[in-house]
Amino acid sequence: MRKKGILLVNLGTPDSPEVPDVRKYLDEFLMDERVIDIPALNRALLVKGIIVPFRSPKTAKLYKEIWDENGSPLLYFSKIQAALLQEQLGDAYHVELAMRYQSPSIASALANLKAGLVDSIQVIPLFPQYASASNGSVMQKVMELVGKWQTIPKTTFMSSFHDNKLMIEAFADNAKKYQPETYDQILFSFHGLPERQLIKCDHTGQHCLKKDNCCHTFTDVNKYCYSAQCHDTARLIAAELNIPAEKYSVCFQSRLGKEPWVQPYTSDVLKDLAAKGKKRLLVFCPAFVADCLETLYEVSVEYQEEFKALGGEEVQLVASLNEHPKWIQALVGMVKGQEI
Repeated sequence: MRKKGILLVNLGTPDSPEVPDVRKYLDEFLMDERVIDIPALNRALLVKGIIVPFRSPKTAKLYKEIWDENGSPLLYFSKIQAALLQEQLGDAYHVELAMRYQSPSIASALANLKAGLVDSIQVIPLFPQYASASNGSVMQKVMELVGKWQTIPKTTFMSSFHDNKLMIEAFADNAKKYQPETYDQILFSFHGLPERQLIKCDHTGQHCLKKDNCCHTFTDVNKYCYSAQCHDTARLIAAELNIPAEKYSVCFQSRLGKEPWVQPYTSDVLKDLAAKGKKRLLVFCPAFVADCLETLYEVSVEYQEEFKALGGEEVQLVASLNEHPKWIQALVGMVKGQEI
């Protein structure tokens, strides 16, 4: 039977929470020219000489906090998503899962698709909002590898899906059990990026960070902007839950280094809300489609502790999409080109 190949790609995870494996993961991740987009020599000195040696032991401790009997939550849920998608698509499709960094590698997943004699390959980076450091990196790596094949099949890419209707509904469904209307404020905390990377994606050179709140309205001019897509995702989820604009905040976490990253930072928003007397916060992380270190530890543990120290009471994480049926149907729709 002639089959269509589907390649799902998530970010990646260490093979174990031990320091050597975390070191390998961080080295591959941070040496990506799209992640730390500075000259190669400077990047190597920074990553290999400073960041990886010092961060690996600390990061390993964090991974040990979220590692369970299923191993890495990110890999565990990603595997479930791939299996459920294969089940929904049937024998006419061949679904493979890869991680951009570490295992299973993009190279091994592509080799499996090639061995399966697929007629085409559709690549879906599992990052709802487009960023050069995530979606762009996956696309570049796939093109680099497939470009070396003697016979290159039809290969297509899903650039982003930040406004996918079923994805929005799935996030909203996950929040409803917490009764969002009972919380003092709703936070949409997205993974951060350096401001310079936003500016690089402004093809006009005349829009990004040129005026206040330039990302708050989604237009043809900023439709490829990561921050603008984040704000639009938040607006759509809030609308699905009937949350008024004044009741929610968009912010960005996981900052690395001292240079300006896209703002406001989640930590600053926590301080501001605590100063205003807010006690209970409900937090979405819509840049992730599977729970991982950034959701299970950074939000559920670190931000909870930080907010309590500031006088707040509760930071409640809304679970990621994981194995939500609407999310799996959203993937089916992406594969089949359906607007659902």
